[in-house]
Amino acid sequence: MSYLMPSEFVTKMVDAGESKVFMATRDTLIRAYMAGAILALAAVFAITASVQTGSPLIGAILFPVGFCMLYLLGFDLLTGVFVLTPLALIDKRPGVTLKGILRNWGLVFVGNFAGALTVAFMMAFIFTYGFSMEPNDVGAKIGHIGELRTLGYAKFGFMGWMTIFFRGMLCNWMVSTGVVGAMISTNVSGKVIAMWMPIMLFFAMTFEHSVVNMFLFPSGLMMGGNFSILDYFIWNEIPVVLGNLVGGIAFTGLTLYATHIKTGAKRKLV
Repeated sequence: MSYLMPSEFVTKMVDAGESKVFMATRDTLIRAYMAGAILALAAVFAITASVQTGSPLIGAILFPVGFCMLYLLGFDLLTGVFVLTPLALIDKRPGVTLKGILRNWGLVFVGNFAGALTVAFMMAFIFTYGFSMEPNDVGAKIGHIGELRTLGYAKFGFMGWMTIFFRGMLCNWMVSTGVVGAMISTNVSGKVIAMWMPIMLFFAMTFEHSVVNMFLFPSGLMMGGNFSILDYFIWNEIPVVLGNLVGGIAFTGLTLYATHIKTGAKRKLV
């Protein structure tokens, strides 16, 4: 059977969260580095397709290829561990502690950022021929995205900050749904289809993904984007990370766990 029942795949989610908490530091960092790098390349691919075709929808349709690649290879994104590791704590798995979860999140954040930053430098170098000329059309587009999604929010003050927070929540609702979708199927084609749909939705709706932004904004700064590192962290990365955390665990992790593992009391038949 190529489909798992909800009670089966939710147990699989808890098992995955437990294994990530106890993963060796080296393995966690390497897997996170590769995930950040692959997702960054997928973002370049999607933006290039959007610029070349003039259709952002084409970019959204193509972007999930990176997510599928990194998931099938067993690499880890911050958005995924935000959802899976807390479930192991809630399920009272032996040895799982809040300290262990925070350690995993910190390592994955560092690994994702390092991978995305590596690709950001390489692509900025390519788009500017070693920083010896103005960026090409795709590079200019990336720089514009950085300005729009930092200063564009900053001009609205707290309401702008909350807007990007909610965009981060909605993003990881969809991304974590993709992670779960991959666990539902037991064959590669089913996993890819289940992942593709919600990931395409988040990208098309321009929701905010913390790891994608680890590529977009540093590369934009390298290519002369009109915003600062402080703008990036205050008006993008921090609220997006928090939104990704809340959205993933609240909309996906807890809802599935509460209704398929810790189910409510059944009504007695008289």
